[in-house]
Amino acid sequence: MEVPDPAVVRRAAAGDPAAVTQVLALIRPIAVRYSLARLGHIGVGGATAEDVAQEVCLAVLRALPRFTDQGRPFLAFVYGIAARKVADAGRAAQRDRADSVADVPDAPDPAPGPEMRALTADLNARLAGLLAQLPATHREILVLRLAVGMTAEEVGTVLGMTAGAVRLTQHRALTRLRTLAGDAFTEVIL
Repeated sequence: MEVPDPAVVRRAAAGDPAAVTQVLALIRPIAVRYSLARLGHIGVGGATAEDVAQEVCLAVLRALPRFTDQGRPFLAFVYGIAARKVADAGRAAQRDRADSVADVPDAPDPAPGPEMRALTADLNARLAGLLAQLPATHREILVLRLAVGMTAEEVGTVLGMTAGAVRLTQHRALTRLRTLAGDAFTEVIL
């Protein structure tokens, strides 16, 4: 994963159009992966992970003129915005549970049926319940490392930790999850 150069970020914050384009080109794939990890492929409340990633990019674009380097990585700024946009999408999904259909389909839907969606939703709820029992830093490291696919070095840059500290925290978080999950649940998810 390529990280925006601090000099390019400063130029983008100052309004340089080429720098803004370069920064957005670098953060868009990051925003998509983060949104996919948090929301899944199907989307929630009609918003797909791509839609949320687009909202993240727009929010970064709007906030860029107010960005000041305070010693934290620019990606931490981006992930802060992304976390809020994903949370907004999650709240919107809780309010609107209807799926509209423009036309009645002529053929069966190849997507998973109601039973599989219910089982997947149950598994997701159980996993979310387990993750909720972990400290916020542990949850964020697991999502960024396992779901988004970032390296320990990249996660360390975002969270202001060393790569070794990220690996150690990830190990502790996974050990705690195994303890919380117990043997029966571990067999279901593996």
